[in-house]
Amino acid sequence: MSVRNLEALFQPASVALIGASDREASLGSVVLRNLRADGFQGPVWPVNRRHGNVGGAPAWRDVESLPRAPDLAVICTPAESVPEIIAALGRKGTRAAIVMSAGLKQATSADGRSLEQAMLDAARPHLLRILGPNCIGALVPGIGLNASFAPGNALPGKLAFVTQSGALATAMLDWANSRGIGFSHFISLGDSADVDFGDVIDYLASDPGTRAILMYMESVKSARKFMSAARAAARNKPVIVVKAGRAPDGARAAASHTGALAGSDAVFDAAVRRAGMLRVDTLESLFDAAETLTHVRRWHGERLAVLTNGGGAGVLAADALALGGGTLAVPGEDTLQALNECLPSTWSHGNPVDIIGDAPVSRYADALKVLLAAPEIDGVLFIHAPTAIVPAADIAAACLPLIQASVKPVLTCWLGGVMVAAARQSTAAAGIASYSTPERAAAAWLQLATYARNQQALQQLPAAAMEDFTPDRELARSLLDEALRDGREWLGDAQAQALLRAYGIPAVETVKTRDVEEAVATASRIGYPVALKIISPEVIHKSDVGGVALDLASEQALRLAAGKMQQQVLRLLPQARIQGFTVQAMARRPGAHELIVGIASDPVFGPVLLLGEGGVAAELHKNHAVALPPLNARLAGDMVAGSGLAPLLAGYRGRAPADEPALLATLLKVSQMACDLAWLAELDINPLLVDEHGVLALDSRVRLRPVAAGEPSRLAIRPYPLALEEHVQVKGQDVLLRPIRPEDGQRLMAFYAGASPADMRLRFFMARREVPHSELARYSQIDYDREMTFVAIAPQAGGEPVMVAEARAVCDPDNLTAEFAIQVATDWQRRGLGRLLMDKLLRYLREHGTTEVVGQCLPENAGMAALARQLGFDVTAGTLKETVAMRLALR
Repeated sequence: MSVRNLEALFQPASVALIGASDREASLGSVVLRNLRADGFQGPVWPVNRRHGNVGGAPAWRDVESLPRAPDLAVICTPAESVPEIIAALGRKGTRAAIVMSAGLKQATSADGRSLEQAMLDAARPHLLRILGPNCIGALVPGIGLNASFAPGNALPGKLAFVTQSGALATAMLDWANSRGIGFSHFISLGDSADVDFGDVIDYLASDPGTRAILMYMESVKSARKFMSAARAAARNKPVIVVKAGRAPDGARAAASHTGALAGSDAVFDAAVRRAGMLRVDTLESLFDAAETLTHVRRWHGERLAVLTNGGGAGVLAADALALGGGTLAVPGEDTLQALNECLPSTWSHGNPVDIIGDAPVSRYADALKVLLAAPEIDGVLFIHAPTAIVPAADIAAACLPLIQASVKPVLTCWLGGVMVAAARQSTAAAGIASYSTPERAAAAWLQLATYARNQQALQQLPAAAMEDFTPDRELARSLLDEALRDGREWLGDAQAQALLRAYGIPAVETVKTRDVEEAVATASRIGYPVALKIISPEVIHKSDVGGVALDLASEQALRLAAGKMQQQVLRLLPQARIQGFTVQAMARRPGAHELIVGIASDPVFGPVLLLGEGGVAAELHKNHAVALPPLNARLAGDMVAGSGLAPLLAGYRGRAPADEPALLATLLKVSQMACDLAWLAELDINPLLVDEHGVLALDSRVRLRPVAAGEPSRLAIRPYPLALEEHVQVKGQDVLLRPIRPEDGQRLMAFYAGASPADMRLRFFMARREVPHSELARYSQIDYDREMTFVAIAPQAGGEPVMVAEARAVCDPDNLTAEFAIQVATDWQRRGLGRLLMDKLLRYLREHGTTEVVGQCLPENAGMAALARQLGFDVTAGTLKETVAMRLALR
């Protein structure tokens, strides 16, 4: 489930309180008082099995006796009573409940189920949604709903706050009320047995009264649902999160370097970036970020100018910006000249722009105009400290109109208390972000920069991927199957290197040998010098026990190393079973960088990718990055940038730049392994040598896990569904029908650009010359879990294949209804291509479990209406006379 019946939870017309009470300070009396005190217009029905009157009004004995089914029920009764109450509510017709009772996870029913599971089983046949159990409740100030036991109401506003912590919820509500912060929704999830973050994000994403979604999180239950909801919501409004647990639990013992480095907090950070959300460190920063993101102008870049009448305040802002990795703008010659003309000679002549404490109103306004007009400046931080020269309110009156008219983001900081109170009020009334200190203002700018980078990841049009590369999946799966059949958790060195080569990753030739004699023979064939490594299921990190010998230049050296190696391993690990040796050719790549690339398994988000500095001390290096698969070329590049390795790879002190495209290709191939091979638990390629000649995997470790038949994918983001590709013949021409890829953005742009004005009007219901970049990104970077777009790719003489048609369907979060659209290039119309695409789309939606497909077209689009009728759609006049409605029931 997702948003189904959540309107009954957050927009109820009537409420029943099960467990209402007159007992002072009891849960039932507090909730009843809150429900009645805050202006809710619908009926509130107390339910108490012992008393016919509660709170001075009639009460009902049980659910069955209520006058009609309440939209929402609030349950405050002991845990053991909850499953039967839910069942009774379901039979009555109620579709939402808030369960405040605690202890349902721990207690069991008579049949051995937990009370929580019994509650869910009772709700399921009726599609009754449950918030909680063990929660504070929910507040929707706009309709006067306070279905909670919070010690007060929330002020109305445009921010939604969702939290897993009940204690934190009450504290935050008190804190927000003291600062005049209002909410569209204030929601405590509790144990999230049913309604969880993914559901609430989906609901709030489409709520017009919510301007931003703020969350306090401790855990994620369903990673794929959470990621789908967050990615969809973040395209529409800011989603800002504080998550507890930054402590490095990723430093737990792990069998591989990758597993040790990819700690769960780093993985959550990667998920936040991928979804286009913003993560902040503190609850105070949560509300600062909400003010920033909902008030400032469109992002232009990271170069910030600081305008201040106090040098100390400007330095504090600049320091905070630098320590946070921000960028202080460097004024150009024209800007400096313009500032010289309007400022006294004693001004700072740099950034921060200190206009001196005796500045009159005109000096503020003139300097601000210069900075807003400067092309080398992307945004301005305006700081004022009170003086006796001119009232802050006068400065605000002169400068706020300039800030409002600016196309660049401007943040303000009015330092002080009473003397700047009026200026702060004017700033708030003008809808301009304001902060109490320079450090908080600089932190807000850094939040803006991070949010902009995360949003850009949602709106990118990545370059074409390796479309000509096809891994040897059959060989890869046979290697893994063989190891699993033998009961082995780890692939041998030779098998691991073979797995890499199956995915096109260059790897040193590695040969498994049973004893010293075979090792000698293999070394003679490969050619000295060689590397020798022990084979033992008990030895994972071979160098830790002397199980690696490098640069063996002769047979004598090899024999000596093998004997010493066996003795050393058995001395340190007497239980080790030595099963032979692997022999590798020594790679001669002087000056190559040693990196680690790998796959780890996160308990929540599933497979994650890692890139960092490699070698035996990989865990000690700080330069590494974590990302969720699948990657595209742009995301792989972001991973390199985020790892901190880019300056090393760029070359320095005569060292040639590394072959970065080869590294990016390796990341894409490892990402493909994570998507293709569900049996992979962990993969280390360490070291991966990278230099100007490309990449070479010297060593690799692969840990496996058994996969049960029908086990759902662990990937948090559904990868490209390769199995849906097919070739068809259209009037004797071969055409590839396949799902759209993120890399298709440029093809889609060309497709729309080549369409006739008439075709564009029929597709978008209006005349448009081009489709904006943000729309192209949204259309090409789809969430395969919730939508599908099939494109037709046709060969083009002497050039790259081109897109000649698209058919897309976007499902609601509950997969009940999908809305479709289709467009065929003018030259390809009337060839049957539209019918082929629609047949494919409808087959997919049926298999996906979608209930119905709907669409609209203009009345003059007779071809679309005719095709819809051929496919079995009901075609009728739309609710608006200017459209034709099409509907097809799939089940």
